[in-house]
Amino acid sequence: RLNAALAVERASLVWRDVKEIVYRKCDEWNAITNEQTLVCKETILGDLRIWCSTRARYMTVHFDSRNLLITVKNSGRLEHETDVVMRIEGFRSGAGANDRDVRMIRNEEVVNIDMLILGELRVLVGMSRQKNA
Repeated sequence: RLNAALAVERASLVWRDVKEIVYRKCDEWNAITNEQTLVCKETILGDLRIWCSTRARYMTVHFDSRNLLITVKNSGRLEHETDVVMRIEGFRSGAGANDRDVRMIRNEEVVNIDMLILGELRVLVGMSRQKNA
């Protein structure tokens, strides 16, 4: 019960962090390529939309505050690949009763959002998810 309450309470902070990471990754990508390859904008609904100017494809990052879900839809993915759906959950982070934090879970595993966004951006621009693949 305490974990669920904490997840609801801190979900907007998690979404803010995700947005900051997406903007930062797009800026880093553009700085490396020395051109405006990725354009990141927030929509009227509060979602993030990232366009790849060289491939005419886009990626959408959506926050569902009611269900505590963050969904990444990427038009650069193959047709059989599904959207990335992450759940925000609270968890006990220490020995004390009040030692709690929140994290994002996908397929019952903790998500490294930096790596996930970088992999999705690589797919968006037409590269493989992993550098050595």
